[in-house]
Amino acid sequence: MTKNKKMIAIDLDGTLLRSDSTLSAYTIDTLKKISSQGHQIIISTGRPFRMALPFYKELGLTGPMITFNGALTHIPGQKWNFEHSVRIDRDILLDVLKVQDDFEMDFVASEYKDKVFLSYQDRSTINPALFGLEAITDAMTLEISKITSDPNALLMQTRNRDKYQIADTLKSYLNNQVEVDSWGGPLNILEMAPKGVHKAYALDYLLRTLNRDPQDLIAFGDEHNDTEMLAYAGTGYAMKNANPLLLPFAKEQTNWTNDEDGVARTLEALFL
Repeated sequence: MTKNKKMIAIDLDGTLLRSDSTLSAYTIDTLKKISSQGHQIIISTGRPFRMALPFYKELGLTGPMITFNGALTHIPGQKWNFEHSVRIDRDILLDVLKVQDDFEMDFVASEYKDKVFLSYQDRSTINPALFGLEAITDAMTLEISKITSDPNALLMQTRNRDKYQIADTLKSYLNNQVEVDSWGGPLNILEMAPKGVHKAYALDYLLRTLNRDPQDLIAFGDEHNDTEMLAYAGTGYAMKNANPLLLPFAKEQTNWTNDEDGVARTLEALFL
């Protein structure tokens, strides 16, 4: 691979992050070296913005990031004329709330750039850290009167072990009006994005905005919600620990898992 300047899109859970949801010192140091060479690191995650921001800061990034599985592209802390946000119709949220118990959901979270509202039966089943918060407060309880605008995404935790089947069934229930995918890593998390919106959608928007070519894009992922991104990229890497469903969409596979710093080790071999 030629060593011209690349855009490098990286998923977080199950990819860049270790299984304990941390970045190793080696990964941080390696990605900072890659950035200093002029390559552009783009976090591309299904996580809400607030849950991805700490890693953006740890890596010392200053450019755009993609969150909500492609529904929000922006530069944190800056007014950027090219910020791009896509939303889910609030009526879909209302439909999901009606079947929350049927789909064995511990919670349904209505996510916005700077806030979140949650519907749940038992608050103790919710890990505040999942939302980048210290605690879940009464003010965050999802009430219909609070839903005055369309959310960027919905986040759901299911008790059903087959999160892939639940995702397909939920998408069918909603007449395929939305995209429903699962997170990488050990959590049974489903994310819902607007129809036609995924990481490749956001990366295509970003590349066109910056007048760059998809052939200059390298992408790393591990889970079903990375399929479009890896297929779209000039070079798409599935992690060694990737869901086998992802492999047909990847051009390459890393020799290391996320717990072995697979992204950093691959980039080190390519560029350092």
